[in-house]
Amino acid sequence: MDANSYPLLKWILAAPLAGFLLNGFLGKRLLGEKAGGAAASAAILASFVLAAAAFAHLLSLPPEARLLRETLYSWISAGTFGVDAAFRFDPLSAVMALIVTGVSFLIHVYSTGYMHGDAGYNRYFAYLNLFVFFMLTLVLADNPLVMFVGWEGVGLCSYLLIGFWYEDPEKASAGKKAFITNRVGDAGFLVGLMLLSALLASKGVPGLDFASLEKGAPLLSGITILGIGAPTLIGLLLFFGATGKSAQFPLYVWLPDAMAGPTPVSALIHAATMVTAGVYMLARLHFLYELAPRALEVVLLTGAFTAFFAAVIGLLQRDIKKVLAYSTVSQLGYMFMAAGAGAFSASIFHLATHAFFKALLFLAAGSVIHGMSGEQDMFKMGGLRKELPFTFLLTAAGWLAIAGVPGLSGFYSKDLILEKVFEHGGPLVWGLGVLTAALTAFYTTRLFILTFLRERRSQTHAHESPLSMTLPMTALALLAVAGGFLLKDRLFVFLDPAHAAPEAPSPEAAKLMFISVAAGLAGIAAAFPLTLPKAANFLKNSMAQFHAFVFHKFYVDELYDLAVIRPLRAFSNRVLFHAVDAGLIDGLGVNGPAKASYAAGRLLARVQNGRLDLYALVFAIGVALMLYFVI
Repeated sequence: MDANSYPLLKWILAAPLAGFLLNGFLGKRLLGEKAGGAAASAAILASFVLAAAAFAHLLSLPPEARLLRETLYSWISAGTFGVDAAFRFDPLSAVMALIVTGVSFLIHVYSTGYMHGDAGYNRYFAYLNLFVFFMLTLVLADNPLVMFVGWEGVGLCSYLLIGFWYEDPEKASAGKKAFITNRVGDAGFLVGLMLLSALLASKGVPGLDFASLEKGAPLLSGITILGIGAPTLIGLLLFFGATGKSAQFPLYVWLPDAMAGPTPVSALIHAATMVTAGVYMLARLHFLYELAPRALEVVLLTGAFTAFFAAVIGLLQRDIKKVLAYSTVSQLGYMFMAAGAGAFSASIFHLATHAFFKALLFLAAGSVIHGMSGEQDMFKMGGLRKELPFTFLLTAAGWLAIAGVPGLSGFYSKDLILEKVFEHGGPLVWGLGVLTAALTAFYTTRLFILTFLRERRSQTHAHESPLSMTLPMTALALLAVAGGFLLKDRLFVFLDPAHAAPEAPSPEAAKLMFISVAAGLAGIAAAFPLTLPKAANFLKNSMAQFHAFVFHKFYVDELYDLAVIRPLRAFSNRVLFHAVDAGLIDGLGVNGPAKASYAAGRLLARVQNGRLDLYALVFAIGVALMLYFVI
């Protein structure tokens, strides 16, 4: 047995898979609601405990030997090409596994209260467990092909969960939009993966596991394709896949519509797990991107633009979940900015802190919606601090964390990213990041004010959520407050012992930190007067066209509909359906033979006229012909 073999890795994935099978096939008939929710939550808790045990074992090893592997079987074997169904547990996958299972467990517990009484209760938990299984497959994969299985699996589960209430056409459409948009990005990912595999095979690299890829990646440096260096082209293709999965421009449009699913789904998929898959993929393949500075430059600029663009849209949204959705797109942009600056550990740090405060904010939004009997329009809320006191306090923790208030988790990760961006991207990109931080503080403060502080705008009575919902939120609130401080040194030492923790900030870094903190505090301060009804109406009327432009999300969806969807639909109807499907396939392949058989049958039917003399004549001619050919 291999020295770093660890036979418990498969059970980290097996637990949520068992939960899926239990609720999916037996849940409604045998388990019911209470037992089904408990079984699903217990499956994720078991997975978290097993991941924690593997983490503890990893810590007991010397830093240079921190790698656990388990090979299940030989998956693909064709000549010299072979791929194993294998898993790895190293510092990066350990961090991801703990975040996925830990945050998912809290969301599962929360869901037992939020989904109470829903007709599809057991189906919901089956989908949720299956999603966690595929996400763990993605982050624990030992090679990119197994990673791609998880990559596609979370895409499938997002479709099932976003369109969970499929009886509503709008919600079903949102699920299809997420699925199709992700497939567009996945096409680039798949081409990049095939190109990587083919080029390394031509160089004699023996395997596709990540260790072999890291050793063989430098061999790609001398190869060019269409005048582009192979590492750059492969990096760009893989990053295009990441723009779909992690909702970056131009493939971000699915994520805001994905709020159609149950709110815990938004917290799970769009805060802590699936949307971070692209960030994880870049960090996992850092050795490839380090050979492709041009590709990293594209990642940096795309992340910066997406972060700012989404933050601007978030300024004027009315739906509480849509504000958080565009905030997620923006914060993912920050993570890609860090990766584009070569600070992969910083991107994972922000991934972790974002999982804490954004999952908290989504669950808090769900608590508000639950208390308001399904209302999501912030302009119909207000004054909820009195009726939802626990939700009010917990939301405040998430709000201050994402706004970058010093000492809270968002402050540490955001400012580290801005520092790295200033070093590698220059003052212009850094300035865009600082402006985005100010806008983030503004729109999250606006959300908090409109929901909890301003006077009530409707007569709907609100009620506080049960303990099954507030307790998971409390755990996330503690992490949102203290998680950044607890991780800021330890995480970097664990992920990259060679570089260890970031050094104490230099005078220039301290100056940059002061500016970014001041920008965030200015955004918070500006939100209070500018959300007053008179000030808000004045700004809306004085900048009516710009207000409409931003409120309608720069009409990007409408542009896609006009430039992409309608032409494709017309092409499908007129060419693919009428000419190819109806004309060629149905005409020649299905209807044509059927019509020929019918015509032949009608012709033969005329011979069957009941005249015995004609039958005898045909019989005689047939016998004569047989004798002729035989003799």
